[in-house]
Amino acid sequence: MGSQARLQKSLGHEFSDGTLLTLALTHRSAHSGNNERLEFLGDSIVNYVIGEALFQSFPKAQEGDLSRMRASLVNGSTLAEVARELALGEYLILGSGEKKSGGHRRESILADTLEAVIGAILLDSSMAHCRERILAWFATRLAGMSVDSVEKDAKTRLQEFLQGQHNPLPIYQLLEVNGEDHKQHFQVACTMSKPPLTVEGSGTSRRRAEQAAAESALRHLQPDGQ
Repeated sequence: MGSQARLQKSLGHEFSDGTLLTLALTHRSAHSGNNERLEFLGDSIVNYVIGEALFQSFPKAQEGDLSRMRASLVNGSTLAEVARELALGEYLILGSGEKKSGGHRRESILADTLEAVIGAILLDSSMAHCRERILAWFATRLAGMSVDSVEKDAKTRLQEFLQGQHNPLPIYQLLEVNGEDHKQHFQVACTMSKPPLTVEGSGTSRRRAEQAAAESALRHLQPDGQ
């Protein structure tokens, strides 16, 4: 059994057009013809499919609850976990630099590749089949989901705290980005006008840096954790 045949068995989809799967596995470091366009498509599809599943499963959940549940399922960490369960890392097509630096284990690359594979499956089959595959891969996580199981992220908690005080919302500003493409470091400032406060946060993505800054703001505003 060839490597692509093993992967297709793991995915639960046999490609009619094998070039789509090859393209989905090709990182930009390896070739100009890479998986970024398929990633764009797959990102939209997985957000829709998971959002639809949550909408149907939790008819009484509010919009904010549904958004938090979807964010806990469709984020870099969770997508990378699913990619590892499907063994996508073994089949990645990487440039020499990414190979040497362990790109087949990098969370962001795995997450992006899973989205690209989803896009490839859609183009190779149908929306119904693509939905069926996504729901199968996420079945255990969806089954364990509940409105109360997802904690609000720091940015949401900070926003709700400020709104509760009738204060303006914070402004997030990207201060700097350091490092190479595959290992970037982001520094973000979070500024509030009332009460007057500016804090900073850092992370491996802008989103994580903003969350870290919001956590720092909450520690200043709620030192007792209330």
